[in-house]
Amino acid sequence: MTADIQGWDPAIQPSYQGWSANAVWDSLLRCDKNGKPEASLADKWEFSADQKTATLHIRDGIKFSDGTPVDAAAVKTNAEYYATAGGAASRWAGITVTTPDTQTVAISWPAPNPLIALRMCDSSIASPASIQGKKFDAPVGSGPYILDVANTTRGSVYTFTKNDSFWDSGRFPYKKLVLKVLEDETAAVNALKTEQIDGTIVSSATLEEAKGAGQNIQTLKGSSTTRLLITDHLGEKVPALGNLDVRKAMNMVFDRNAMSEKLYQGHASPAYQIFREGSDAYIPDMKDPYPFNVDEAKKLMEKAGYSDGFTLQIPTMTGQNHETLMPYITQQLAQINIKVEQVALSGPNAISELLSGKFPVPLWQLGNYGESLQDISDYVLKDGIWNVSHQPDAKVEELWNTVLTGSDTERKQAQQDLNKYVTEQAWFVPMAYMDRFYASNPKVDVQESSDFSGLHPLLRDFK
Repeated sequence: MTADIQGWDPAIQPSYQGWSANAVWDSLLRCDKNGKPEASLADKWEFSADQKTATLHIRDGIKFSDGTPVDAAAVKTNAEYYATAGGAASRWAGITVTTPDTQTVAISWPAPNPLIALRMCDSSIASPASIQGKKFDAPVGSGPYILDVANTTRGSVYTFTKNDSFWDSGRFPYKKLVLKVLEDETAAVNALKTEQIDGTIVSSATLEEAKGAGQNIQTLKGSSTTRLLITDHLGEKVPALGNLDVRKAMNMVFDRNAMSEKLYQGHASPAYQIFREGSDAYIPDMKDPYPFNVDEAKKLMEKAGYSDGFTLQIPTMTGQNHETLMPYITQQLAQINIKVEQVALSGPNAISELLSGKFPVPLWQLGNYGESLQDISDYVLKDGIWNVSHQPDAKVEELWNTVLTGSDTERKQAQQDLNKYVTEQAWFVPMAYMDRFYASNPKVDVQESSDFSGLHPLLRDFK
């Protein structure tokens, strides 16, 4: 792992390098790489025609690692916790949960939710006792592995032993799983070469070294977009960000071609939108709406009344390539007198702080989903996890209502119209569609990533 885990609260588990969460907790359903649901804790399920309710039958006889049953009541406790806690709150807000019998649970949203299957897949079902007591010092779940506390050192090494009673244990062949935190990429590649580890995420900077050492490389082509998320569209926290000309100027100071070739060493392509190619919201023929032009950007800043610029705090975290990106981001924004102050986040509260709204312009290499509705939900809607300022917008609400109520053709057109709108309003500064790489020991069979987010192989992909 290129960064430490974010603690053991099931409501704040990121999907990027989320192997620890996947090890100890099971989800209600499991989604394939295209976002289609498969059985997991629930062996039977159905979604209501109005897209509001998921009804699931929980497998009989499943137990948490503390011996308590995984039943409808346990799922109810988890779902209701998600609705109020951490990053999960925006995805589960307003739900009601009923338990018709001990193994059946019905989870209902107050409005149609076209992403109801994905919500089932991104759940991490923990022991009710740990949630009710907020005892998150060690995880209690029903996943394929159990944390070996005695052989775990926080921030360094996390050791897990196989849970032989896991319902799908045959898909997880290893008796022991060890996650080592190696924030320095060179150290991680050296550890891979000397077989201290069997796999690691690598960037374009160390790709050739890993290849030269005979490691297997899995490439996830253009699976992520490097972007600034300008979420304070109304200028409530940083008044300048409420001005469209300022947001346009921030787009125009970045040379996307140069970033792709130099910062990513050719393993990226320029990005003019945030959606994955082939998804419904993606616009194939979109031209660069804000071509690189520092002089024109300065004129826009002057027109907006901000020629003297302003100060902008941008959070950074280890393992997110910020050490490569931030010098360039800082340099280019300085050309229009925007002074960047970097704020380093770390520890178990880092993700919560990142998403709290304290920093209205995060910089992140976010994965693009195969289903663009998920991107819209996370990055565009008022309650989206990554729309950290959570500001309303009437046009977005109008188009989203069409997504919820329209025909298939109208739904797709509404997604593209949303894409056009947020691009015209410069809500984002997309920079590059970057390739991701996973290097692994040739002795280990790592199958094609089944990750819906397109970030890296999942635990179930190791054979």
